[in-house]
Amino acid sequence: MIPVIEVGGTHVTAGLVDPADGRVERRTHRPLDPGARAEDILGAVCRCADALDTPAGTTWGVALPGPFDYARGIGLFADVGKFEALYGVDVRAALLDGMAKRPGGMVFLNDAHAFLLGECAVGAATGHARVVGITLGTGVGSAFLGDGRILDRGPGVPPEGRMDLTTVDGRPLEESVSRRALVARYGEQGVDVRDIAERARAGERLARRVLDEAFGILGAALGPRLAAFEATALVVGGSMARSWDLVAPALHTGLAKGGWPPEAADVSGPPATRHTRAMRPAAPAALAGDAALLGAARAVAARNTNRTGPGR
Repeated sequence: MIPVIEVGGTHVTAGLVDPADGRVERRTHRPLDPGARAEDILGAVCRCADALDTPAGTTWGVALPGPFDYARGIGLFADVGKFEALYGVDVRAALLDGMAKRPGGMVFLNDAHAFLLGECAVGAATGHARVVGITLGTGVGSAFLGDGRILDRGPGVPPEGRMDLTTVDGRPLEESVSRRALVARYGEQGVDVRDIAERARAGERLARRVLDEAFGILGAALGPRLAAFEATALVVGGSMARSWDLVAPALHTGLAKGGWPPEAADVSGPPATRHTRAMRPAAPAALAGDAALLGAARAVAARNTNRTGPGR
């Protein structure tokens, strides 16, 4: 079992994960304030990890959003509305020194990458060779996977593989699709995305229009990229994907407008029988964060294999 941490925009989760089948043996969860001081954010992460009570010297996987220097473990958050207190902070050193039982190492990876790797292993993207994953929460996370590898260049792939670096009508995508964008567009103080979703389900026109516009824009921005990438599946995760009944219709319309009209997918049959443009919500366990935990565990396992060689 491999210990892993998944840092989201408003939470941190730690778990012990079997990288082979995705089984989570133990899990801890804590709220996280993305606008807090660096010491408070890192302290919350360390306390969540400490609750697993793993031995000292263990290598941990850590999945967290960008912008972040994953090789060096240093925060690069700026002008993204979260974790800006971690800009320039050596997160690797802070976690190594701050956890009760000092780890032997940390393997960092992008949370959207971890999510898609997990979904391809045991979730909604199994059997697909070219698939795109999007996570919708405080921002828009993205991952483009081809033949088992996350890609940061190639046909359809945005700069660095990041949809948040793309623009729509000259404006950053996240000014139209993100928690802060939806709240601002709705325009009522004290209302969050969950409230907007509840009001949309209750029939409020403004709430439904705000959501439809945002996810329609996202689909229109994704459609040409999915077509150029020759993706056979789009998997959507993150907190907003829990409201799939509200996300799917406008996203479907936008994708079709962008040249990638989704088809129904038979996920129960063998991969060869599946349609070539499947739009899917993350598997139920992935919506609870298990896909990102599994992706982080697999990253650690892969590094360990590369260091020791198979069978050694």
